[in-house]
Amino acid sequence: MLLGHDALRNLCRARDLLSEVRESRLSIEDVAREVAISPYHFIRQFEAVFGVTPHQYRIGRRLDLAKQLLARDRSVTDVCMEVGFSSLGSFSAQFAQRIGVPPSAYRRRVRAMVQVPGRLPWELVPGCLTLMGRLPPDAFRSFREA
Repeated sequence: MLLGHDALRNLCRARDLLSEVRESRLSIEDVAREVAISPYHFIRQFEAVFGVTPHQYRIGRRLDLAKQLLARDRSVTDVCMEVGFSSLGSFSAQFAQRIGVPPSAYRRRVRAMVQVPGRLPWELVPGCLTLMGRLPPDAFRSFREA
């Protein structure tokens, strides 16, 4: 399918609208109307260009955001509602189907890999590093000398 410049630009604009997970609750029909394409023609063109239907694309973006939020130690229920799912069951089923593990298991696995930066007690920091950290930057002639 060959598309003109304007049609491709409209589809890219539609993709951007569908990517706005948090701000937008536009239906597929609303997005099609926004880019001046009939809903059925829009779905066919979108799938031909991007390889997924607009609905599949939107779910994928929501699940990508959900993975980020779960890594930040948010509850599964809060993440479900924040990314636009109205049912915890449908969110968990979609997440498990597409990601391969339920959201709670994903959250546990990712949180175990994330290192939360903390402060070491001064007793555990080598003295030479504390001394160098307190020197002004112009005290060194080059980075290698530091």
